Amino acid sequence: MATRSAAVANKSRRAARGVRLVALMEAAKGAVVLIAGVGLLEVTHVGAAQFVDDLVGHMHLNLANGTPRVFADLANNTSDRQLQLLAAAAFAYVVVRAAEAWGLWNRRRWAAWFSVASGLVYVPFELVALAQGASALKLTLLAANLAVVVYMAGVLRAQQAHPGETG
Repeated sequence: MATRSAAVANKSRRAARGVRLVALMEAAKGAVVLIAGVGLLEVTHVGAAQFVDDLVGHMHLNLANGTPRVFADLANNTSDRQLQLLAAAAFAYVVVRAAEAWGLWNRRRWAAWFSVASGLVYVPFELVALAQGASALKLTLLAANLAVVVYMAGVLRAQQAHPGETG
């Protein structure tokens, strides 16, 4: 009986580490979007077109090339109000990711359910992106997302099978 108890405790500790890893990933996604949101607000003060011009000049990029030109065109056709709305959406995303990360870190069951649900929301978009053209990045993002969803679903199943144990 003591061996089974030790095995269950070890499995529970491994599950807790895995859930905390997912929490750190969610926090990191939130941090990246927070930086982007702050950048969007900064752009509204400078002006999007001026910001892109400064960035292109600083990085010695050629505006005649594809990617820099796309950003320049986007900047010229984006109002400060649109940038502010994008920044507000980014900050809302950050709040959601922070709440999820906190809930997972503190072993809240709702956070595990939220992790599965929010991960599944991205799958159709990731599949459409893959259908438009596969790349290693797109495949990696889909695989990582599905891995988290499957892992968190497994944690929920284990919690349901053994309600006294938390993972």
